[in-house]
Amino acid sequence: MNERKLILIKHSKPLVDPRLPSHQWRLSDEGRQRCEPLVQAVRAHQPRIVISSEEPKASETARILSAGLGVPFQTAAGLGEHDRSNVPHMESREFISRVAHFFKNPQMLVLGRETAQAACDRLAAALNDLLQGNADGNIAVVTHGTVLALLVAEKTGEDGFLLWRRMGLPSMIVFGLPRWDEVERTERFAIPSAAGGAPPETGKGG
Repeated sequence: MNERKLILIKHSKPLVDPRLPSHQWRLSDEGRQRCEPLVQAVRAHQPRIVISSEEPKASETARILSAGLGVPFQTAAGLGEHDRSNVPHMESREFISRVAHFFKNPQMLVLGRETAQAACDRLAAALNDLLQGNADGNIAVVTHGTVLALLVAEKTGEDGFLLWRRMGLPSMIVFGLPRWDEVERTERFAIPSAAGGAPPETGKGG
């Protein structure tokens, strides 16, 4: 069986509007700019399709990728962020503290409407369905920071909360399937500028 790649992407930077729930946020102008180096990084892995969650900040990231790469785009159920639709907007310090508790207690309902384990299982099931439905070639999937960190932690054994803190907007982790070997990781991309930016900080999986 030939190895194929699953390119998992955390969406780019949204425009934060405390008046709206986070699942309705759209990309900011800076977020759209930040997709430029992401397109080039993903291009190296030659995905045949870009698939995203239905949330605007993810689907807009995916549409930019799709246009830049010249490949099809679609949304799919199950790729959304951990369900925090009942959580009010919090100060950053309080929110980070709650998320730390969430990662430490994956079987407990400590934040939002899903446990950490339930959110991770949902994403894993959705990815499995997508891989079965797209049997050939590499796939790029644009999802969200918390569920992405949960899944990567489950596959690699690393600390999901620390990964969640490190991942930028956007970021990318590439796995070789079916063994889930880490191929490449870019936790933060340089912000583009007129003069050109520094290359992205990348790490190779061992």
